[in-house]
Amino acid sequence: MGLGLVPLGLAFGALITQSGLDWWWASLFTTFIYAGSFEFLLIGLVTAVAPLATVALTALLVNIRHVFYALSFPLPGVHGRLAKAYSTFALTDEAYALTSGEEARSWSGRRILWLQVFMHVYWAGSATIGALLGSLIPDSVTGLDFALTALFTVLALDAVRDRRNDLPTPALALLSALAARLVFPGQMLLAAFTLFTAGLLIRRHLTAPKRPARA
Repeated sequence: MGLGLVPLGLAFGALITQSGLDWWWASLFTTFIYAGSFEFLLIGLVTAVAPLATVALTALLVNIRHVFYALSFPLPGVHGRLAKAYSTFALTDEAYALTSGEEARSWSGRRILWLQVFMHVYWAGSATIGALLGSLIPDSVTGLDFALTALFTVLALDAVRDRRNDLPTPALALLSALAARLVFPGQMLLAAFTLFTAGLLIRRHLTAPKRPARA
């Protein structure tokens, strides 16, 4: 997973310097913001000197999916206020994908925390290297921007394989995405998450065993 973040981090760091920003902006963004896709958007906002209100609203819209992640992320297993605070800060798409599977339910809080730390280091380190060496990367190199898409594709395949006996869940996810794309194309991600969560809750309600009536 960490190695999957490296080419994306290199691309991000190179984009920082190509946008006219100093190399240390890459370290600053990846260390203290650590928000993946929002960091790419932030480059344009910073170079355009966008108002703080615009930056804050953009961050909310892009990262609102983390509200849904918190519903099943195993944060209670992480012990200590500092550890919980960092684990919440470092809750990324990749960390959630790795810790939401069946196997991860037996992981200790220490393992979950170190998993997040190492991914953070991979991301920040590769972005810094990309910014320092950005001018040396030839324009003919292509495909770096596809690293994130490829990574999520692998994560999705692993999730489906992990739940091979639960075909309704990936089918519901696909239907939610298609419906959101057709009805709410401007807010597809938020709409898809909302539809998917509502579908899961409805299915849970319909399939949950009925409690015996009280005498």
